[in-house]
Amino acid sequence: MKLYVGNFTHTMTETELKKLFSSHGFVKSVRIITDHFTRQSKCFGYVEMQNKKDASKAVEMLHGKSVNKRLLVVKEARSRDEREGRPW
Repeated sequence: MKLYVGNFTHTMTETELKKLFSSHGFVKSVRIITDHFTRQSKCFGYVEMQNKKDASKAVEMLHGKSVNKRLLVVKEARSRDEREGRPW
């Protein structure tokens, strides 16, 4: 299950993000979204957990948690069509 993770610092690394989520289950992949030109973090990314149970536990434990003085936003990732409200 893929999770959206937002509002972390621009210095957060994929390794740090994986470590944070690994305590709640097996992490299949981590991807921090970066600016195309500057390569600087956009302060959000995606974490894919092995199963829905681990993902739900991670959301419960990490959403709203303070990390480096910022409150994380953790929720189930949505497809691009769902985010843009396309009916087709």
